[in-house]
Amino acid sequence: MFAVPLEDEGELRPLEPWRAEEFLAHMDRGREFVGRHIGLSDAVRDTASSRAFLQGYADKAAADTGRIYGIWADGELRGGVLFRTMDVAQGTAEAGCWLEPSAVGRGLVTKAARVLIEWAVEERGIHRVEWLTSAENQPSIAVARRLGMQRDGVLRESFLHRGERADMEVWSVLAPEWRARRGT
Repeated sequence: MFAVPLEDEGELRPLEPWRAEEFLAHMDRGREFVGRHIGLSDAVRDTASSRAFLQGYADKAAADTGRIYGIWADGELRGGVLFRTMDVAQGTAEAGCWLEPSAVGRGLVTKAARVLIEWAVEERGIHRVEWLTSAENQPSIAVARRLGMQRDGVLRESFLHRGERADMEVWSVLAPEWRARRGT
């Protein structure tokens, strides 16, 4: 298939259903770390749920309503980025990410998200890319800032995660801001 280099640190590849066992092993390595703020690690518990999760994104890709890509570093799947939702007609998409602890601090998510946003803006004509994150997830907020996003507001107690309600921050970047930031 294809891989997009993330400078010297790793590469971005499609995360497809045939990678279900590798995806599950990755989730097992980072389950508690990933699960602190998002439900991904709770959704992927065995090979069947891993395959179903990835198949859901394969279906979204086929319908042009979402995408998922893995981040490989040191020869192993270490994290990923995705468009949880994508509405090409409206020109909006919601981006997200996750990373296992062994890959933290290397800039992998920021580099991968840049590739994803660049593709969405320039190839798919997306006008607004959103980033929703728990108000407690400071690393994710830092990524949004590095991507040049602006904080739009807070959705108070809008996300139920492991029995607790969390505030979600909404960040976004518009296509003209994205282009201006990269100098084109």
